[in-house]
Amino acid sequence: SLFGETGSSIDEYDGENGELILDVNGGDLAVLIGRHGRTLDALQMVLTSLMSSRIKFYYPIVVDIEGYKSRRRKKIEDMARSSAARAKERKGKVTLSPMNAYERRIVHLTLRDDDGVVTHSEGEEPERRVVITAVR
Repeated sequence: SLFGETGSSIDEYDGENGELILDVNGGDLAVLIGRHGRTLDALQMVLTSLMSSRIKFYYPIVVDIEGYKSRRRKKIEDMARSSAARAKERKGKVTLSPMNAYERRIVHLTLRDDDGVVTHSEGEEPERRVVITAVR
């Protein structure tokens, strides 16, 4: 197996949004995360594509190595909330740095119940970003 020789283990469980989560731990796995998680994102995309083509419908797979995605998700959620607070203070908008689709979705989901702001994405990949706008 891909992870067998590294002394790693893979736990799998269903996520809140119908995705399969593969939680990989143990061994020296930093190389699979890559710079800013890019290698991990690519691995996740390939696995999702393979699974979806095999079962003939879209089935998202989230790969988390050594808790990287969990930590990143929390960081993005915190940044989304603080940016929303800043937008409300300014009574304007805050434009976030470019993010991949997974990270943008975290921002939208984090702020969807905040009646004080609305969010939308703008731009083209790889420069696509979330804009958080205060509601007057």
